[in-house]
Amino acid sequence: MRLSKPRIAPLSDAELTAEQSEALEAFRPGLVLNIFRTLAHAPKALSRFNTWGGYILSRRNDLPAREREIVILRTGFLCKSGYEWTQHVRIGLREGLTDDEIARIKEGAHAGWSPADSALIQAADELHADQFITDPTWAELRKHYSEKQAMDVVFTAAQYTQVSMFLNTFGVQLDAGQTLDPDLKGF
Repeated sequence: MRLSKPRIAPLSDAELTAEQSEALEAFRPGLVLNIFRTLAHAPKALSRFNTWGGYILSRRNDLPAREREIVILRTGFLCKSGYEWTQHVRIGLREGLTDDEIARIKEGAHAGWSPADSALIQAADELHADQFITDPTWAELRKHYSEKQAMDVVFTAAQYTQVSMFLNTFGVQLDAGQTLDPDLKGF
């Protein structure tokens, strides 16, 4: 985690204005995560964020859920976003990633992946480093994924780069009961 305490504290239910409460309705019933309680400080932004984020995490994103989580986890790791990594390890496991695969995501594209998975990780690496996928990596992606799926790789990496930026900058802390991966301590 980059910060040991929030710069912008998540709002409790008692602190919410009517507009903020309405923006959080999409996340109820149930536990409203710190990310959303923090973004509720800007309720109009939260509502729009939820729309685009909803696309990325839905079946409208043509990447299979497991492959989507590879891109999200690699992007979160590269951005040193402890919060993002922690949330999506749980989701990645639910979507079919193994503990070994999650550990190897940290190592990169050459850590024993299939060619299709390696292409996803290489694409995330290139987008992170240069905001561009090179021709060889694009060609490799297209061997395994449709044009729309390749577009969704870019959309997914871009979304989670943005998410990592505000999580890191606002100092969003892990939710109750979560543990930070040791590889992301001290960032």
